[in-house]
Amino acid sequence: MARGNILVTLLAPRLTATIESAMAALMVQFGLQEERRQTLADTAQGGAMDCLELHLSGAPDAITALRQAALELGETHGVDFVVQPARPEATPRLVCFDMDSTLIKAEVIDELARRHGVGHEVSEVTERAMRGELDFKASFRERMSKLEGLEETVLASIAAELPLMDGVERLMVNLKRLGYRTVILSGGFTYFARYLQERLGFDEIHANELVIEQGKVTGTVQEPIVDAERKAALLEQIAEREGVPLAQTVAVGDGANDLKMLATAGLGVAFRAKPLVRAEARQAISVAGLDGVLYLLGYSDAELS
Repeated sequence: MARGNILVTLLAPRLTATIESAMAALMVQFGLQEERRQTLADTAQGGAMDCLELHLSGAPDAITALRQAALELGETHGVDFVVQPARPEATPRLVCFDMDSTLIKAEVIDELARRHGVGHEVSEVTERAMRGELDFKASFRERMSKLEGLEETVLASIAAELPLMDGVERLMVNLKRLGYRTVILSGGFTYFARYLQERLGFDEIHANELVIEQGKVTGTVQEPIVDAERKAALLEQIAEREGVPLAQTVAVGDGANDLKMLATAGLGVAFRAKPLVRAEARQAISVAGLDGVLYLLGYSDAELS
């Protein structure tokens, strides 16, 4: 990356002198100079957390090394150090989300399997897929086959109890108020994505359609399966349809099957993700709730509901 401006966003339950000293040492290590800073959230002013945005100059060619160092620093101090290029003048207009373990605190397919008595078998496959050890399509078909015969009534019961992710309601209220188009791009199921759409107001959803016959899950889904490639392709298609340059798109997800979507978007945020995903994504949030995305977009508490 050519020399130029860079942003570092610090998010923590409380920003201490120790954390600021660690940030100062990082700046010295990479030859960065502070141009200005802005407090976006302050617990002393009633905020839920502290957030400081630093505008820096002298960004190194080794931007990947800077991001990795910031990630390690954040893990050491229990804070999110998020590195991104200087924010473009054009505001992002499209935000796409993974669903399971991103918008909700659950992997729905694991819950379906648990209710069907095959929970342990399916969760093992899910974990391997999320870590990137298995091809998503193959693992998805394997997990789906184990759900054959599950009663459709179980779906409604699970949907009614879906635990929302921390900060998702505040995030969605503000994104809608600020005029963003919001989309679910999920390797999960449309049945549950529709529930979230109705509850939180997403503009559109793209997920896998369960095949149900005579009130029971057949163990298959309609093609094409929404995998990593399809998520990225859908983001591009939606952006083109809406006339939004990819630089003005945001993607948020937690799994290995989200990485291509995160890489395609202008701002790609790994949220409370596995180590492999955090390391490969350009940006990552692990401490803040999902509404931390609003701070990465540059909004302060004074501008938010």
